[in-house]
Amino acid sequence: MPLKDLSIGLGVIAIWALNIIVIKLGVAEMPPLLVMMLRFMLVAALVVPFTRITRAQLRWVLLLSVTFGGLHFPLLFVGLEHAEAGTGALLVQMGTPFATLLAALFLKEKLGPRRLAGLVLAFGGVVVLAGGPSLPPPLSTALLLASALAWAVSTLIIKLAPPIPPLTLTGWIALFATPLVALGSALFESDQWQAIQHAGWAGWGAVVYTAVMSSIAAYGLWYHLLQKHPVNRVVPLTLLMPVFAVALGVWLLDDPLGVHKVFGGLLVIAGLAVINLPLRRLTLARRTP
Repeated sequence: MPLKDLSIGLGVIAIWALNIIVIKLGVAEMPPLLVMMLRFMLVAALVVPFTRITRAQLRWVLLLSVTFGGLHFPLLFVGLEHAEAGTGALLVQMGTPFATLLAALFLKEKLGPRRLAGLVLAFGGVVVLAGGPSLPPPLSTALLLASALAWAVSTLIIKLAPPIPPLTLTGWIALFATPLVALGSALFESDQWQAIQHAGWAGWGAVVYTAVMSSIAAYGLWYHLLQKHPVNRVVPLTLLMPVFAVALGVWLLDDPLGVHKVFGGLLVIAGLAVINLPLRRLTLARRTP
């Protein structure tokens, strides 16, 4: 990959990693579901007026607005409220092993010894994280893993759905998910109006950053790279996202960096690498002097 495109790819990964930090700061000032609702409203306002979906695409978008917009993102925001940024990022990466298992169960995709080994490594990493002091409270851990599972389910739905331009999908999911998240905020949160009135740069910055930088700009650049280069050259860059998130958490939020987090994180990332990287490229890499 040319240096320019590699720099763009690394920049996207950095945006997504910083997104975890920004969410942490935002939910410290406003309730997490409220932040999520405001984010969706901004994304929908910026995207929906300039895009269209067909009747055939509508039912898939509605389904994704529940699994992706109504479950994955809200569970992520709520789970991160009481979790360290780096550990939260590692737990959410479990979406890839979950998706691999679901594809084997429902799409009859073969796992094979290599992917089974990757699953064992990834889940082993979570077990190591569970033995350390950085693991979030049980409820937050469950919410983050549920968020990863919702992402995996959404991935399977996207695979089955007719082609929908990524930016269009992002905008319309945000539009249809807004009432769901608003209902959740009304049921489970309180003092939303007071929180909006007293929110500072961190709260509103989280809304703008997660909507404009993470949802629109980063995904736009990412799919631009996917159009220019083979998938197996672009997707492996996502393995760096939790690494960046852990480093940013230590640097910006003073998160501790213990043995359990380092070793458990390496196991998770190694498992993701074994699952994601094509075997042919791994073989060629071993043969290269």
